[in-house]
Amino acid sequence: MVDVPALVAQAREGRPRAVARLISLVEGASPQLREVMAALAPLTGNAYVVGLTGSPGVGKSTSTSALVTAYRRAGKRVGVLAVDPSSPFSGGALLGDRVRMSEHASDPGVYIRSMATRGHLGGLAWSAPQAIRVLDAAGCEVILVETVGVGQSEVEIASQADTSVVLLAPGMGDGIQAAKAGILEIGDLYVVNKADRDGADATARELNHMLGLGEARSAGDWRPPIVKTVAARGEGVDEVVEALEKHRAWMEEHGVLAERRRSRAAREVETITITALRERIGVLHGDRRLDALAERIVAGALDPYAASDELIASLTGN
Repeated sequence: MVDVPALVAQAREGRPRAVARLISLVEGASPQLREVMAALAPLTGNAYVVGLTGSPGVGKSTSTSALVTAYRRAGKRVGVLAVDPSSPFSGGALLGDRVRMSEHASDPGVYIRSMATRGHLGGLAWSAPQAIRVLDAAGCEVILVETVGVGQSEVEIASQADTSVVLLAPGMGDGIQAAKAGILEIGDLYVVNKADRDGADATARELNHMLGLGEARSAGDWRPPIVKTVAARGEGVDEVVEALEKHRAWMEEHGVLAERRRSRAAREVETITITALRERIGVLHGDRRLDALAERIVAGALDPYAASDELIASLTGN
């Protein structure tokens, strides 16, 4: 058994091994997970969570590394969750984006963790919300969450971040096409990376046009800006940070930040509850109650929806 209070205290002191152990408890769904979350709860709510998403090859890891550099220059403690596809053999993170951020490996003010999706759709790992909570409690002032390379529907980052950054790059073929159905709807800030390539201005213009075709905005509403960068050289990164801070200030002024965090907490509770119910239902396979309901359905005495209602009532005691 792990001494959770001691581990949390060490994480608060910025000890990377303690932070790593806490995230490992989260990823492994440890029996002590409830104790960990209870200990972290009073220590959270201070970090600014920025999600970075986009199609493969747009430079998400390079951009994330450049943002780490910019925030560290400003004296901020930074946490990074780099979510990778799962290895089909080990189940672990396949690419390990920490390799691309090796320049920050020795910086005590930066914590970088690669997480595997483990089959979870949406571009994130299922344990990402709890891992964010760990980094928040550990004193990270900014948390950058980099998703796997995503397409039109894998837009879960919008529900987990305070601000969502969508990255595109010229010469990606269907970059805008891939974005328009899903990703184009979630961005608070759009970054055209690799802007030193031909077609960067055209990509920005097309993106601006498509954003203009979206639903009408009222006076005072946030209009997502478009920033061009060359992240590999650090060009345009300060402008991205400036746009992020403007969005954060706008959200605080209009009550959007608090509402997003309430919605995030509600979804987290919903997910935990549904998972717990699924686990309870899972052990019902072959259960007498389930078999009896199935027999009544086959006999035409009960429909599947009514059977489901009865099963839920038996599980919840209502």
